[in-house]
Amino acid sequence: MKQTTGILLFAVGASAFYAGNINYFSPSLHHPSLGISIPKVAARTFESLPWKPEQLNFTHGVASGDPYDDSVILWTRAAPMIDNDHSNTTVSGTTGLFSHETEEFVMFSKSKVCVDWKIATDEKFEKVVDEGRVWTSSDIDFTVKVEAKRLCPFTTYYYQFSICDSYNNSPVGRTKTLPARGKRVPSDIKLAVYSCSNYPQGFFNMYGNTVRKDSVDFIVFLGDYTYEFPNGLYGWGDALGRIPQPDRMTYTLYDYRRRIATYRTDLDLVANHMKFPWIQVWDDHEVADNAWRDGSSFLQNDEDSFISDGGVSTDSRKANAVRAYFEWMPIRQVDMDDGLRIWRDFKFGDLFDLIMLDTRQYDRSITDQYTVSLYRYIKDISNDTSRSLMGPRQEAWFYRTLKQSSKRGTKWRLIGNQVVFSQLLVSENMNLPYNYDAWDGYVANRNRTFATLYENGITNNIMLAGDTHASWVSDLVWLDAPTELGKYDPLTGRGAIGVEFAVSAVSSPSPLGQNVTMEETETVTTLLTSFNQELQWTDLFYRGYYELCIGYEGVSARFYGSPDIRTRNGFEVSLANFTVKDGENRLQRYGDDMVASVDGKVEFGSLQRGKTVTTNLTYDTEEKKWFVFGE
Repeated sequence: MKQTTGILLFAVGASAFYAGNINYFSPSLHHPSLGISIPKVAARTFESLPWKPEQLNFTHGVASGDPYDDSVILWTRAAPMIDNDHSNTTVSGTTGLFSHETEEFVMFSKSKVCVDWKIATDEKFEKVVDEGRVWTSSDIDFTVKVEAKRLCPFTTYYYQFSICDSYNNSPVGRTKTLPARGKRVPSDIKLAVYSCSNYPQGFFNMYGNTVRKDSVDFIVFLGDYTYEFPNGLYGWGDALGRIPQPDRMTYTLYDYRRRIATYRTDLDLVANHMKFPWIQVWDDHEVADNAWRDGSSFLQNDEDSFISDGGVSTDSRKANAVRAYFEWMPIRQVDMDDGLRIWRDFKFGDLFDLIMLDTRQYDRSITDQYTVSLYRYIKDISNDTSRSLMGPRQEAWFYRTLKQSSKRGTKWRLIGNQVVFSQLLVSENMNLPYNYDAWDGYVANRNRTFATLYENGITNNIMLAGDTHASWVSDLVWLDAPTELGKYDPLTGRGAIGVEFAVSAVSSPSPLGQNVTMEETETVTTLLTSFNQELQWTDLFYRGYYELCIGYEGVSARFYGSPDIRTRNGFEVSLANFTVKDGENRLQRYGDDMVASVDGKVEFGSLQRGKTVTTNLTYDTEEKKWFVFGE
């Protein structure tokens, strides 16, 4: 009886230390019963000593994300092993979908890990503004995620974790809060935008370039942080020493944890997380290729698929992937009654709102699954009114958020989504879209978005997109708009309602293949700009990213490409620069030929009415010097 009483008292007292670690409550802070039972975890560890400091390591660095004007999420992993918690069992059918309960199917440890954390305005931690002590355990893969509070707006902070009562410290991370909500921002804000990092395909040099330049305030990531494939199915990592682990298709909770952990061994990714706060969403490959509400390319909710894939259902697989993602990423649980929700928005003073959508996992209607019959079916229903990339709940939230942002007088609206929004045709006469897996396969959903913008007079819209492993820059145009809205003028851009900047990939291959030549991509990009009048520039060759500089008078975009991802280096090529002026709702044109690029030319790709001047002039972000790549 005394032992039972002691356990209960310990469980009650220990709850505060476990509760400080947000991952125990995922996905619901308001409903702890949907997360891991902290009293059960506490009782299990009652008679066991914590792991000793010398047995523990901060295995994957530190990270921060989802900043507000008064708080930010901090993350680390303090574990007795590099490997992840071994769970090769899917979530049982009686477990609530997207709950993060693991007790029934995790090989748990009876020992806890005690971690202290602190955040300060200086690197020496002489001015600490918030701190705490939390526990972690195998239940959440030894991850730690806390919310640092009582912070000042638009301020740089430094943070660190340590094993309790020891000198075993994590690296020092740097982060930043958002400007005060609704207030004028004292300076321009700079973002780096990334998408699609494929571990076996090459090194994540682009992440490191931003760190070495220290050129932005925040990171926006649009999805495909990891890929679910075994080595060789979408890139061979043997020669680079980059074989994804586990080396198989990912299905289980352990699979997804281990895959993320493998990606987080890339030193440039680790450095980027350590230096900048991230705002991120998933695309399809964090779960499975061409994912939609009820399936994906290689796994459907039917009997044949269930049997051939080892008895894993679509919902179980998605639950495993989502749980691992929330454990390992520095993001908040936004809707406390919806564990699958990742769509959310961020307010950067009165300068801009960043609206992050989930156009993949949440409630997406069926998409192309690589079969001829289904492709024809998707083509036939692509304009069906009922089709949605987001589902009705997210759609309603999206349109409401756009209108509220405009009514508040916020200067710009940046919309982070996974797939290309603008129409992209690959044939002039057949009206054949580039990709039915993008908004071209959900025309009614796109039209509803356009209608919201035009009918409510919502201007200064910047659409951000990833997914395609190519760069696209377009005026945002409702090409089949009602006649009373007027026609689009492709020469001047008038008639547009904003612009779209679609980013290439960190390392995933060109849509034309990983061995495609510059000459081959040049032929295709020239055709694409000739077929699509609103498409001002595209490049299918370079892996890369872009940086946005957002101010009250305008937004500028600088696109960068990597000439070599097969070795770890700091090289980048400046590809193209674009500007959007306040109130213009289109890409700024220059010169007599009305070219959208700032100086009338680009390094590579196809530019409407402009010139392509390839110099191979490359900047080495490590050595801080210029050189001509290939010479």
